[in-house]
Amino acid sequence: MKRIFLFVLTNLAVVAVISVTLRLLGVDRWVTETGGIDFGALLVMSAVIGFAGSIISLLMSKWSAKRMVGAQVIEHPSDPTERWLVETVRRQADAAGIGMPEVAIYDAPDVNAFATGWNRNAALVAVSTGLLHNMSRDETEAVLAHEISHVANGDMVTLALIQGVVNTFVIFLSKLFGYFVDRVLLKNDGRDGPGIGAFVAEIAAQLVLGVLASTIVMWFSRQREFRADAGGASLAGREKMIAALERLKMNHEQATLPEQMSAFGISGGKGFAKLFMTHPPLDERIEALRSGR
Repeated sequence: MKRIFLFVLTNLAVVAVISVTLRLLGVDRWVTETGGIDFGALLVMSAVIGFAGSIISLLMSKWSAKRMVGAQVIEHPSDPTERWLVETVRRQADAAGIGMPEVAIYDAPDVNAFATGWNRNAALVAVSTGLLHNMSRDETEAVLAHEISHVANGDMVTLALIQGVVNTFVIFLSKLFGYFVDRVLLKNDGRDGPGIGAFVAEIAAQLVLGVLASTIVMWFSRQREFRADAGGASLAGREKMIAALERLKMNHEQATLPEQMSAFGISGGKGFAKLFMTHPPLDERIEALRSGR
């Protein structure tokens, strides 16, 4: 969950900064001299901003993830657990045909791990202290294999491309909304350029549409989890992968998440909340592994 959540959060922030900067510089010119809309120029500009936002977020993914969760990279293993983590990731990376990722630990009570990075040969794999305290080595090995599979499958790069397309349409529609507010609701004739009302409406629409459009990214994430589970089973063993998911299920059932956070639970969410789930329900993932799907 953290991998997707951190990426989407960074992406929203980067796109907002780019949009505000271009507006202040007066670069985003897509309204014609007669006050009409140049849809071609608007679409091109939206695509440039949208893909710039997703690519910058991808390039920043390791840096931002480390700082957001306080992950400490293991430079020189200081105890048997750290040595085992580094050697396990090294062995799995070699088997998957990718470069050795950075291995990090972050302090958090939840049982979690994530992998991120713009390059499959320069990734980051991080595990929580909660995972190390609550999982056996076999289960931890399977979780690491799952994350290594995400890296080997190039999921972050594919995610960035999908996010770029989503960003493009979010920006396109939000600028049209700002134009509508400026010309129709606020009755601005456009002689002095768009007013502050259009600017505020556009940014507000970007944030709202950005959150709603993230359901597409979440859907993609749910599909890739099944593939990463299969890859984890290939690297660590099917029974270890199933055992790890069973352990996650048990820990989740014992935990009590606030209702407003249930959408981010690894197996939870009902109704509309399911659209914002980054992972499929654990029962579905376990059944997929057992049936060989």
